[in-house]
This record gives sequence, C-alpha cells and structure tokens, in this order.
Amino acid sequence: MTTISNNRQWCLYLIECRDGSFYAGITNDLDARYKAHVEGRGARYTRAHPPIRLIGARPYENRAAASRAEWEIKRLPKQKKIAFLHL
Repeated sequence: MTTISNNRQWCLYLIECRDGSFYAGITNDLDARYKAHVEGRGARYTRAHPPIRLIGARPYENRAAASRAEWEIKRLPKQKKIAFLHL
C-alpha cells in the first residue's frame, strides 16, 4: 500500500469494498479521507459498500490532474484499476 499523508499533495486512491467492488477517489489528506470512509462519513458509495482496505494511492501535482486520473481509472475494467496506480 502506498501512503501519502500530511503533505497536502493531491492523490488518487483506490479502496476495496466488502462486496469486492473498488471505489476510486481523490483527496489531499489520504489518512483523514480513508478514515471518513471507514466511519461511514465518506462517499455515499462507501456508506452502502463499506471499505475493507486501502489498495493504494498515486500522487499528482494538483487537483485538476488528480481529477483527470480519477475520471480515467473509473472508466477502466476492475482488473486494470490496480495496475493504473502503478504506472
């Protein structure tokens, strides 16, 4: 697992949910955002599909770049999402 925290750099992250689905999002505080998902205060999707683990994260230079990457990863089939984090 890649951890990015406390430097306020934007990142794309991928979470595995209890039902086997993946959730992708962006943040500039990964630790706080993942904690919010776990506590049921994150996205609507993760409230309905509770997270079991943070698969990883990839840093980006700004929010716009992270948003573009989020759009890209959400278009990929499930099997290719993890590989996208490690490009």
